[in-house]
Amino acid sequence: MIIATDMPEVSQCAASQCAYNANDACHARAITIGDGADPDCDTYFTNSRHTSSSRTAGVGACKMEDCKFNDDFECSADSIKIGMGDSSQHCESYTH
Repeated sequence: MIIATDMPEVSQCAASQCAYNANDACHARAITIGDGADPDCDTYFTNSRHTSSSRTAGVGACKMEDCKFNDDFECSADSIKIGMGDSSQHCESYTH
């Protein structure tokens, strides 16, 4: 079963090592932001093979309760960007 729902899109992703990243874009069906403490992409994982999907990822869940875009654990931003920190992939739209 495929469930269609409105989600903010991941408009850009700098986590080039992620298996869902192709051409600076995320192609997962949906991602989760945060672990409750840090606004990192919780869906990120490395793999020698990258996705061949052409879909644009959406934000399925947000665990960052203090973000102004968090509405009942879902992101209400129009879109988000994932950036790279020293050792993590973080939501650049996170604002508290």
